[in-house]
This record gives sequence, structure tokens and C-alpha cells, in this order.
Amino acid sequence: MDIYFECGMGAAGDMLLAALFELLPDKDAFLEKLRALDLPGVEIEAEKSEKCGIIGTHMKVTVFGTDEVSEDVHDHSHTHSVVQDANHNHGSNKSKAKSKSYGYNSIKELIVSLDIPESVKRDVLAVYALLAEAESRVHGSPAEHIHFHEVGTLDALADITGVCLAMHILAPRSVSASPVHVGSGYVRCSHGVLPVPAPATANLLEGIPSYGGDIRGELCTPTGAALLRHFVGEFGSRKVSKVVKIGYGMGTKDFERLNAVRAFQLGGDDGEGDVIAELQCNIDDMTAEEIGFAFDELLKNGALDVFLTSIQMKKNRNGTLLTVLARNSDREQTVREIFRLTTTLGVRVAVKERATLRREQFIRDTEYGAVRGKRSEGYGVIREKIEYDDRAEIARKLGISPRDVTL
Repeated sequence: MDIYFECGMGAAGDMLLAALFELLPDKDAFLEKLRALDLPGVEIEAEKSEKCGIIGTHMKVTVFGTDEVSEDVHDHSHTHSVVQDANHNHGSNKSKAKSKSYGYNSIKELIVSLDIPESVKRDVLAVYALLAEAESRVHGSPAEHIHFHEVGTLDALADITGVCLAMHILAPRSVSASPVHVGSGYVRCSHGVLPVPAPATANLLEGIPSYGGDIRGELCTPTGAALLRHFVGEFGSRKVSKVVKIGYGMGTKDFERLNAVRAFQLGGDDGEGDVIAELQCNIDDMTAEEIGFAFDELLKNGALDVFLTSIQMKKNRNGTLLTVLARNSDREQTVREIFRLTTTLGVRVAVKERATLRREQFIRDTEYGAVRGKRSEGYGVIREKIEYDDRAEIARKLGISPRDVTL
């Protein structure tokens, strides 16, 4: 399963959370998990929202009973406000109560204390590290000294944690997104009147396709930009694929355009597909031990597969063809790893489409105890295979060959 975010009206933490929420198989259990975080005074509610005749979800976060609204275009959960002018009047300002905001170190302590899986904690910490780095570049201060005004409140932490937890549950194979609409004009924040996108957001969007438009205000918030930067591997048009489900994460304000982030769950009965990079190089001046080390490190650092082929090179030298398969979004980093780990002077790159069966893991109770396995399905094929380590352990207990173990 893959996920594609459509960001034609920008992105914010609450909108991304609401869009992913609509894709979840057990929404009630997810909300209970978020509420069980016990963030001081925080209440989270998934509200049905209708815009342009479309029904979606709006994630309402309150802190000590106060709705943490702001005056920006989306009413996202931070303190930016739209600067009005004679040509674009966004209406009167709303009064609001702000929850306590935290510094970077305090936020990290809060995250570490949360009752969530360790992988989710790592994602939340990584998103805040991106935010801290962006603010550090803007203000010229070390990240440890950054005090988050706009994204250091408890409602923002709830949004970020919710997105990371939802991604953990959905476990997509890849995440892609459209170019990001950032809006236009100016916003007023704790540091004064700033252009859209705000400087921290602009830093987070470096290298990411984005564009302005005729909507005055901030469409992409720092939180939304950091979440996209952390999770999205590729930006561009949605590739040909079957749409399994669509989630609509609604903003607060109404426009002629649908004010929402759409999350597409991609897959289908015929299996799945993606785009991979095939990276190759010829090596004739490394020992077998050195090549073996590179082999293991490449797999450890995210390569999908690594294999070696014996070849004959110039002057009848024996050589090795190293082939590495990687997700296309990881292509540049994997090329760097190949150069770091080998003596090659060049890497050949081929981008290829790949058709795959859908895969899932299972645990089955047997007469020998709980046994792990993998199930593959698609293109009219169904396969199940017991994990070799479990099969081998049973074979040792029975004194037979692993191939003779039947379950």
C-alpha cells in the first residue's frame, strides 16, 4: 500500500492528520490511543465537515476547553495571522487563548515520556528536529536554544504525534505528494509581519516543489512542511495506480475551492507497483571481505536488495558487478553509500517500474507454538510462507529437515 498527498490547498498538521484518519481501519481505537497520551488539558475530536458539497473530517483539538484557533487562512494550530489589506479582507480577528509554548529541549522531554511505540517517538522527534533546524537557520541560534512559539504548543504536539502514529498504523510502502501550494501575501506571527511562506516554512520546503497563487494567506504551515519533508519520498504527479480509498482532511475556512488535503491510499486487487532505482558498478580492486562489508552495510542502510555477479573485465581481470536495488526516493543517498563503501569511480543508474504482490506478515498458532509467516497476494496468486528461522527451530526440535516441517 502506498499513500499520495494532494496539497493543492497547502498542508497543515491538523489537515494531514484528518486525511490519514479517514484511511484508518479502526478510527475509534486510534482516537482512544491519542486521548490516552494524557497531554495536559488536551482533548481531541474528529468532526465531520462539509465543504463544497464534499464530506470530510476536521480534527478539533482543545486545550483546557479552549479551541486553539488562529487567524490564518486555515485556522491551523499556531499563532500566525493573516495581514489584511484593502483588497483582501479576511474578516475580523478572533480572540483566542493560547496554551503554554515550549522550548526544544522541553518538547523532547515531553515526547520521550509519551506512551507510544519507539518508532513513532523517533518520527515525532525527527519532525521537531526539522522544525528546530529551520528556526535555528532563521534566527541564527543553536537548535537547543530555540523556543517554539507557533509549533511548541500542546495542540501542535498532538497533531504531529497523531500523524506519526497514523503513518505507523498504515505502514505505507512509499509516500509521495503533489507540489505544495503555499499561498501568498503576509502573515503576522510572534516575530512580526512576515512574507508567505514564513521563513521557517520556506526553509523546510527547500528542494520541494511548491508554488504561490491568488489565495492570500498561509496555506502551508511549518508543521505541515516538516511532516511532508519527513515522510514524503517523492513529489510530483500521482502515478498510474488503483485508488483503494481517499481521505479528506478539512481546513476550517471556506473558499470557492475545496479547502482540504486529500490522502489517496493506492493499491488494488491485482497487486501493487512502484518505481525503483537499479544501481550498478564494476569493481576489481577490493578484497572479498571489503565487498562483503559493503554488501551488509548497503542492506542495513535501506537498500531493497544487493547482489554480486562475477565478471571478466579489461586485461582479463576478474571483477565483481555490484547491483543495488533501492527505492527511487532513496536513490541519491544510496549512490552516496556506494561511493563511500566501495572503490568505484562511477555508478550506473536505471529507473524501473516494478510490479509486486501485496505482502503482509502473520502469526499463526500451531501445535508447535506461535509461528511467524508471510502472505503474498495479487495477479491471481496467493502464497504463504513460514519464516525460515521458525521452521528451522521446529526442525531442530523434531530432528528432521526444515523442508519436512508441515504446518
